Amino acid sequence: MTRATTGSPSLRGAAVGRGIGIGLMYGLWKPRVLGAWRVPASGPVILAGNHSHNIDGPMLMGTAPRPVHFLIKKEAFVGPLDPFLRGIGQLKVDRTTADRTAITRALGVLEEGGTLGIFPEGTRGEGDFASLRAGLAYFAVRSGAPIVPVAVLGSTERRGRLISALPPLRSRVDVVFGEAFEAQEGAGGSGRRTRKALDEATVRIQARLTAHLDEARRFTGR
Repeated sequence: MTRATTGSPSLRGAAVGRGIGIGLMYGLWKPRVLGAWRVPASGPVILAGNHSHNIDGPMLMGTAPRPVHFLIKKEAFVGPLDPFLRGIGQLKVDRTTADRTAITRALGVLEEGGTLGIFPEGTRGEGDFASLRAGLAYFAVRSGAPIVPVAVLGSTERRGRLISALPPLRSRVDVVFGEAFEAQEGAGGSGRRTRKALDEATVRIQARLTAHLDEARRFTGR
């Protein structure tokens, strides 16, 4: 089954988006990428990142070793950004409901061996994984795809002088990829999808993401 028939976003579009992300992020800031080799070179994988600034998504898109299809809130798909985001393979999601279309397309990305990007906190916050939604656990358990935790550090440390809403130009932002892990230990891609099982998986995921973030902060000094 092809992407065209499933309605899944274009891998070629995501590759274009990655190229744009590389140009913008490395052109405007100084990303330091650590542990990118931990991202599986092929097969389905979920990148789970902390989210404290608007540039975290583009930064991860431009520093990940594979093209990424992100789940992005529908409010971002306005005006010319709508066809642009769709064109670079990103997924619009309505966070106020169980968005069946977004769920189907996200699972389609994983079924076809692609990379799905999720900020599991659901919205920008402290970026500390303190409050996780169950969506990440659902996608991981349903697909059997491993999760790679990602810590984006430094995007909120200082405000730029030219544009206060952005980090200072040419400042360093650290992107730290962690070890891949399964949502359900020993499930082997055939995990249970009961509410209790998903709640348990969410607790396990939160612990792993928080531990990675703490380790990344210690290692980078941020």
